[in-house]
Amino acid sequence: NMPLGTAIHNIEITPGKGGQLARAAGAVAKPIAKEGRLATLRLPPGEVRLISQICLATIGQVGNVDANNRTTGKAG
Repeated sequence: NMPLGTAIHNIEITPGKGGQLARAAGAVAKPIAKEGRLATLRLPPGEVRLISQICLATIGQVGNVDANNRTTGKAG
């Protein structure tokens, strides 16, 4: 029962199986529609996916948004 457009992460694909979607650093998904028992989500790479409304998720965005900007160092 989340409002449309709420930022969520750690989303279950199958109810009771545990979070599997939007778990990387800075990842966030948003519910964009509800149709009967299904909800439509917009995932981080722009993918749109239908999942059951029974599936659980965590509200908010995953931390460490700037993980991609860190320099790991030089080789050689």
